[in-house]
Amino acid sequence: MASTPPPLGSFAIQAAPRLPSTATSRNRSSISSSFSFGPQPMISSFAAGDMSTSSIPRPLALDPNRSMLPSSPRASPRRHRRLKDSGSRHPLANDTMDVFQDSETEQDLDEGEWGVVDRMRLWRHDALMQHLYETAAFWGDKILSWTNDPNDAFWLAQTYFMTHQYSRAERLLTRPFPTKTQTAEPTYPNGFDHSVAGFSAAPSFSLDTKGKGKETQPRLEPSSRLPMGPAGLIKLPEALQESVSRLVDMSVACRYLAAQCQVRQGNWSDALEILGEANPFRHSGRSGASVPNVDGGIKVEASMCHLRGILMLKLNRGDQAKLCFMEALTLDVKCYDAFNQLISGEMMTPEEEWEFVQGLAYGEQTKEDADFIQLIYTSRLRKYGHAEEHALTRRRLVEDFKLSDNPDILYSFADALFTQLRWADCFVITTRILDLVAFHDATMPLHIACMYHLSYLHSKLFVLAHELVDKEPENPISWYAVGVYYLSSNKWSQARQYFSKTSLMDPRFGPAWIAFAHTFAMEGEHDHAVTAYSTCARMFVGSHLPLLFVGMEQIGLSNHSLADEALHAASAACDSDPLLMNELGVMAFTHGDFQRGADLFQRSLDLAQVTQSSQKSWTTTYLNLGTCCRKLKDYEKAKTNYSRVLEIEPQHPQGLGFLGMVYHHLGDTDQAIVKYHEALSVDPINGHLIELLNLALESNSACGSWEKIYPGGEEAFREMMVSLKNKLRERPRRAADDDPSRSEDSMNVG
Repeated sequence: MASTPPPLGSFAIQAAPRLPSTATSRNRSSISSSFSFGPQPMISSFAAGDMSTSSIPRPLALDPNRSMLPSSPRASPRRHRRLKDSGSRHPLANDTMDVFQDSETEQDLDEGEWGVVDRMRLWRHDALMQHLYETAAFWGDKILSWTNDPNDAFWLAQTYFMTHQYSRAERLLTRPFPTKTQTAEPTYPNGFDHSVAGFSAAPSFSLDTKGKGKETQPRLEPSSRLPMGPAGLIKLPEALQESVSRLVDMSVACRYLAAQCQVRQGNWSDALEILGEANPFRHSGRSGASVPNVDGGIKVEASMCHLRGILMLKLNRGDQAKLCFMEALTLDVKCYDAFNQLISGEMMTPEEEWEFVQGLAYGEQTKEDADFIQLIYTSRLRKYGHAEEHALTRRRLVEDFKLSDNPDILYSFADALFTQLRWADCFVITTRILDLVAFHDATMPLHIACMYHLSYLHSKLFVLAHELVDKEPENPISWYAVGVYYLSSNKWSQARQYFSKTSLMDPRFGPAWIAFAHTFAMEGEHDHAVTAYSTCARMFVGSHLPLLFVGMEQIGLSNHSLADEALHAASAACDSDPLLMNELGVMAFTHGDFQRGADLFQRSLDLAQVTQSSQKSWTTTYLNLGTCCRKLKDYEKAKTNYSRVLEIEPQHPQGLGFLGMVYHHLGDTDQAIVKYHEALSVDPINGHLIELLNLALESNSACGSWEKIYPGGEEAFREMMVSLKNKLRERPRRAADDDPSRSEDSMNVG
């Protein structure tokens, strides 16, 4: 896929110079190299150990006196520097994670060559694995004082970042470091040259590498760090300016980490200045989806594009954010964060999502795993179209990849059921997911929504909301659950309060914005509802739902032109939603185009049938289709649709009344009178039904005696009609006299 064209004013990053470092594992001169956290050869040290005498598998992992190295993640299949004896020197002491892209130099390490810096690097990395960040920072600072090595500075900055000392990490990354090495070759404790021209960069050690490899007492010489002024300016003579450089100018990884520090401090513009307005490597010839990754990891370039997209969202530049996320995923299909931002943020329409995800360069970037990555991404797309492809995707993930009980795969099943309005089935799967994992961000909104739609689960929703607030008070979904409970209790103002809190905690959480607008719509505040839905539509440009709800509100306000505009815009974004087809049919009926209305209602039912949704959810559409057919004088088809309504819901008052009208039109007044009576038994004070029954009885009176028409004759019928009219008059009066205030239990949370 062609890369996204850059916006004007692209930012150019200085070329990264090559400088010596303790890490010499591989050539990382390409900006497409990966940048991973852990030290590369961690697992290999244990694989080299003799485990043949063990009575149980991996006994070292059970020893509480050992470090956490056996539980570190498995290393990628990368080329390592060959050691003479892996048992005599720990790989962590070699510090093979080189973020400065030095060329590989083979240096034979003698057995027993351990120094102070070696051991402290081991302590630093192991402390990071055990989340002892203060320990890692303490020993890392001492290492940097001795070596003044940029690679050690990078790992110390990583430690500061993990302890939320972002300003301190940024200062270290923008500090001047030496870039030139001495030509002399003194003896160093680690077999590496750390000194630089004009600076004493490393202590002098005298090591006895013979015998058992014991070291003598080191002669430590303090190394001076380059000073900086209050504004971060280098205080050096002009003659030495060319021999120093900042870490952010020496490494792409350091520049990315510095931008992350600025993001954590809320300095969006400064972070964007570090990264650039556009990808600076886009036209360098070393960028693109076809450029292979040298070590199988995730390209730093893709991570930078993703972070640039986050900054665009912070700066309310949604269109540019979308392009940045698309570029990040195009550069490296393994960058799931960019994919999640595009899909969960609904930045693209369902059809755009499908075409973009299916067109990624999976085979060029991950030949062995291309099929799996494409399937797992496809399963996360919205389910409004391509029903057969989605079903096949889920089947392959379950049968071929054995992921039947994986939360993300189960979520795909739940999402499909939710789209089909099968609340009970969806709730069963979401419950299973939450049994497997305590909290699943994608599943929780579906789980809460199902509990809202199923009235018998409202009490469980109350309990769930309390539990979420107690356990996850900083998670916006917890307060969203509270708002949904109040929504289910018809307490609009309280629900709106918590939905507003949710959107403040996470402005990109779409369900909270939709539910916030729903509170106005349910309260009858149509103008406020339209405003809220419109705001949601501007934020989630790929979703058709806000536009659909705007159209529904405009229909209620009889603003037919605005309703048409909103519904057609929603149709352009998604033309496979049966609910949208129903609303378009309503507008066609309103305009008097009964044939088009009937076609749209039929298409809505066809789409609903394809998705095998709950039939009860579509009784209104069957009713609408029958009414259009009745207007077109196609009484037999109207009778079929009204009968279908009564099959799904036998006590449906409108279905009974409209079926009585069809019988009346067909001249079967006896059946019409029966249906009118059945409808009045469900809705006894419906004035329209009373008038229709009157007409049917009057038209039938000429055909026979009153005794055949109504038990008791004409007098009994008139008394019944008078009593019904009296009930119709008395009901509003009684409602006004009743006390509208009632005591309701409030939900106290937070």
